[in-house]
Amino acid sequence: MPRLNRVIETSIYVDDLDRAARFYETVLGLEALLKLDRLYAYDVGGSNVLLVFRRGGSREAMVSPGGTIPPHDGSGPIHVCFAVNTEDLPEWEARLAEHDIPIEGRVTWPPGGKSVYFRDPDGHMLELMTPGTWRIY
Repeated sequence: MPRLNRVIETSIYVDDLDRAARFYETVLGLEALLKLDRLYAYDVGGSNVLLVFRRGGSREAMVSPGGTIPPHDGSGPIHVCFAVNTEDLPEWEARLAEHDIPIEGRVTWPPGGKSVYFRDPDGHMLELMTPGTWRIY
């Protein structure tokens, strides 16, 4: 069986792209790779892409000279977890506090990793996770 190597893109759907951009660029410090009318794409750690779609903006196929992207969309809050260094977690917590973003949960996992949970402006549950949680991380 051929092997899957990793997840390259993760998509979320938001009501207001500019509001989402302010959050992901200002609070999380993500760099935009692409900004279109229907989606913004962000570099996450130099190896992953967070796609932020305008809700309802991709219900039609997108045809380009290179091919066709089938329609898709999503609703409701989802969960995205970002890997962070253990020593950086207190600084992340302070950054969230500076931006008045409440931490909704904290977990210390049995293997020793830690997680902090908070929400973006569209209600998506975001997590910052340190190493020592999963066998692979």
